[in-house]
Amino acid sequence: MANVFAAVPVPSLDVLASDYPKLALLLLAVGSFSVARSDCAFAEVSHIVVFYCQLKKYGAGKGAWAIVTGASEGIGREYALQLAQKGFNVVVSARNATALAALVTEIESKTVNGKKVQAKAVTMDFSKLEYAAQWNNLESELAGLDIGVLINNAGKSYHYPEDFHATNIKDMEDIVTINVASLVRLTKMVLPGMVERKCGLIVNMGSFSGVSVASPMLSTYAGTKAFLASFTGSLAEEVKGKGIDVECVNTYFVVSNMSKIRKPNALIPTPKAFVRSVLAKVGLPCGALWTNRPGVVTPYWSHSLLDYVMNAIGWNMAYVRYTHALHQDIRRRALRKLEREAKKQ
Repeated sequence: MANVFAAVPVPSLDVLASDYPKLALLLLAVGSFSVARSDCAFAEVSHIVVFYCQLKKYGAGKGAWAIVTGASEGIGREYALQLAQKGFNVVVSARNATALAALVTEIESKTVNGKKVQAKAVTMDFSKLEYAAQWNNLESELAGLDIGVLINNAGKSYHYPEDFHATNIKDMEDIVTINVASLVRLTKMVLPGMVERKCGLIVNMGSFSGVSVASPMLSTYAGTKAFLASFTGSLAEEVKGKGIDVECVNTYFVVSNMSKIRKPNALIPTPKAFVRSVLAKVGLPCGALWTNRPGVVTPYWSHSLLDYVMNAIGWNMAYVRYTHALHQDIRRRALRKLEREAKKQ
């Protein structure tokens, strides 16, 4: 039987792709699915190892603090809870003081390895870069803390997709201020202490819009995320010899108020599942591997697969056209909804 199979000619990859395109696509799909399943299985095992080993590198369980911005809901709230569960004291920041107070109470109710977890809330409006008083207060609250982790999660996007020339100026300016200027200022505030202690992790929340691909009708938002990828890669190279890791987490849709998606599926995880995956794979590029984007990581398994297909295999422009059509449809439906609401008033 072995001799029979040995006698069967096996086509080369180029012949397979040109002469048997459907078979090639089938093999690609099967291989990609296998990689995704392996990636998912790896996450379940590695999150135990990384949480208890690698996060200790940044001070987990040793009195270190984590800062999480945009922590009042969704992904940010989940980062705060999961980092607290693993032994970090947590500073949470956002505009909603009531939600932050409830989160602090929840975090401080936890005991990890016999130790009480500390938490503090700092109310911030990151769209107000010019409000010196709130920035001075934030700096004062952080002074003297052993900060091991900074999660730059606060962000703003469009209410609905819109062509750039018709974009509301205030929304456009807020997107740039929150996603870029405030993030840079906070990073500059925290980084010197990390350099002095030779220890730290900075996680910047990216997006497929801008990090993976151009995103028509979200041009300002996509531009801020493209900046973030470049900023992260540059900063990561600067500090990699100083015991500090910096990464831009490339993100497709996640169930959240920003995405306006309520039900999870294979491509759209819950915040809990997404954050668990991010923290389980700190330092691993996953779907961003070999895509010439230093500092970028795509940790969630289905996002990883999609990112790799778009950037390594070369379906980028097809996704741009798909996204443009999708955003045009979303805009039409959003405007119709606004019209219906206006008639009810």
